[in-house]
Amino acid sequence: MILYSYRRCPYAMRARMALKYANIEFEHREIELRNKPQSMLLVSPKGTVPVLCMGDEVLDQSVDIMRWAIDQSDPAGWGNVDDAIAQAWIEKNDGPFKALLDQYKYPNRFPELNQEAVLEQALQIMLLPMEQSLQATQYLLGDQMTWVDIAIFPFVRQFSMVDVNRFEQLPIPSTKRWLAQHLESELFNSVMHKHPVWRD
Repeated sequence: MILYSYRRCPYAMRARMALKYANIEFEHREIELRNKPQSMLLVSPKGTVPVLCMGDEVLDQSVDIMRWAIDQSDPAGWGNVDDAIAQAWIEKNDGPFKALLDQYKYPNRFPELNQEAVLEQALQIMLLPMEQSLQATQYLLGDQMTWVDIAIFPFVRQFSMVDVNRFEQLPIPSTKRWLAQHLESELFNSVMHKHPVWRD
């Protein structure tokens, strides 16, 4: 089993975390974004990570990898979710919030946009709804961690790092607590080791 990955990619992070959680062993192939290996492009021409190769079967969507991993082994019940609610959170994260994250992180690519306006949109679309949920329960879908928390965490992490001081000022204490818990977790830190770049 082979996983093509990129250390800082949030999609790859959530896939690595799910595979580690499910105790699935794989060969880690760290790619270089500017020089993607042909072996990866042959099995997944879209050229994005993560890509999980299992013999003739290839999964190249991070959520598919997460779900597959949890189907193999789910020791803490990550998969015990209302699928409709889970899907709604993932669509909001991977759709509008990811677009706003890119606009916020790369302002030079979007010179026509006002950074404070982008931040406000991100708050309204994602961060404040998260805060509301996390004030009521410890995790997004209740008092038990699920795969949805793990799927969303790397994107909130990335958002928080764009302007750390500005993020600290945001009125989302429960979300910051939730983020800190994931950042300090053994699971997250275990998948963030540096790997040499894979060459075909």
